[in-house]
Amino acid sequence: MAGRREKVQSIRGSRIAIAIVIGVLVGCVFAFLFPHGFFSSNLPIQDRQLVKKNFQAGSSCESPERVNMLKSDIASLTEKNAELQKQVRQLTAKLRLAEQGKDQAQKQVMVLGEQHKAGPFGTVKALRTNPTVVPDESVNPRLAKILEEVAVGKELIVALANSNVKSMLEVWSTNIKRVGITNYLVVALDDQMAEYCKTNDIPVYQRDPDEGIDSIARKGGNHAVSGLKFRVLREFLQLGYSVLLSDIDIVFLQNPFEYLYRDSDVESMTDGHNNMTAYGYNDVFDEPAMGWARYAHTMRIWVFNSGFFYIRPTIPSIELLDRVADRLAKEKAWDQAVFNEELFFPSHPGYYGLHASKRVMDFYLFMNSKVLFKTVRKDANLKKLKPVAVHVNYHPDKFPRMLATVEFYVNGKQDALDGFPVGSGW
Repeated sequence: MAGRREKVQSIRGSRIAIAIVIGVLVGCVFAFLFPHGFFSSNLPIQDRQLVKKNFQAGSSCESPERVNMLKSDIASLTEKNAELQKQVRQLTAKLRLAEQGKDQAQKQVMVLGEQHKAGPFGTVKALRTNPTVVPDESVNPRLAKILEEVAVGKELIVALANSNVKSMLEVWSTNIKRVGITNYLVVALDDQMAEYCKTNDIPVYQRDPDEGIDSIARKGGNHAVSGLKFRVLREFLQLGYSVLLSDIDIVFLQNPFEYLYRDSDVESMTDGHNNMTAYGYNDVFDEPAMGWARYAHTMRIWVFNSGFFYIRPTIPSIELLDRVADRLAKEKAWDQAVFNEELFFPSHPGYYGLHASKRVMDFYLFMNSKVLFKTVRKDANLKKLKPVAVHVNYHPDKFPRMLATVEFYVNGKQDALDGFPVGSGW
C-alpha cells in the first residue's frame, strides 16, 4: 500500500511540473509576439520614431523609376476600382428593375381581378379594355374646374391652336357647333388665340406659363406645335377624362362620340386609304438569292394618325404620352412617327414595348384627305356616304380644301371637290 501511494504522488508531481513548464513556454511565446501587451494598440513613442526613420530611410533608397512605377500602379488600380464601382451600380440598377418586373403579371391580376381558369376552346377572350386611373384633381385644379363644365360623360374633344391657324380654327369650330357638339375645348397656345376664342364663344383653356412649351407654341410650325399635345394631354388623363384629340385641319360632319367603341387605350384615325393599308396585310418580300426560302412574309399597316385619336385615361395611355414626349424632347423627329413606333414596336433586347391596346377607326367614317380626293369623290356610291369627320392631312393647301369639304357635304355642291388635284402638286 505504501509503495502504491508513493507512485501516485510521484505521478501527480510530474503533472504539476509539466503544467508549469507549459505555462512558462506559453508566456515566452506571448512575450515574444506581443512585447507591448496583448491589448495594446499603440507602439511606444521611441519605437514609432524608429519605425518612421526606417521607413524614411527605405523610401530615400527607392529609385525614381521605382517611385514612378508605384504611382502608375496606384493610378491604374484607382481607375479599375472606379470601373468596378460603376459596374456594381449598373448591376444593382438592373437587379432592382428585375425585382420590380418579376411579379408584374401577378400585380396586374391583383389590380384587374381574380385569377381564372381558361374556358373551353373558342370561348377564351383576353382583356382589351384597361381600367382607368383614379382621378387626381391636385394635378391642375383650374383645368379640373373647366373640364367639369365642358366635358360630357368624362370625355371631350381637345385641340391645340395658336394664332397662326385662326382661319382654320374658325372652320373647325363652326362645324363643331353646327353638328351640335358641346363637349370641346381649345388649348390656346398664345394670348391672341385665347382672346379670339373668348370673343367667339369657343371654350378655351390657356396653360400656366412654361417656357419649354411657350417658346414652341409662339413660334413653332405645324409639326412643332403638333408635338406639344403629348405633354399637354397628360393632365387631362390624370384628371380622369377621355380625350378625342383633334388637329385644327378637320371638318366635323357628325358627332364622333356616337361612333367610338371605347374598348381600347387608343382608338385612332388611319393614314391608310383602303382595307389593306388601313387594317394591315401580309406583305411578301422576295429575295431570289435565297432560293427555296426566297419569300419572306412581313406584316404591314399604315400608321395611325397622331392628329386625330381617342385616348382613354389608363396607365398604358399615360405611358404612351410620356414616351413620345420624352423622345421628342431629345430627338429631332416627327411626332407621328414616334407615336406609331411606341405603339407598335414589340419588346426586344434592350427595349421594353408598350402594352397598350389599340383600334383603327373606320377609314370611310373618319376619313383622311387621300381617301376623299383619290377615291371617294370619283365613286358615285361612295360620294353618297357621309363621314363623321374629314382630316385634310395629306395636303398642304388645307384651308381651301376644308372649305370645299363643307361645300360638298354641308351645302350639297356636288362639284366642290373637283377642282383640286389628287396630290399636293408639289
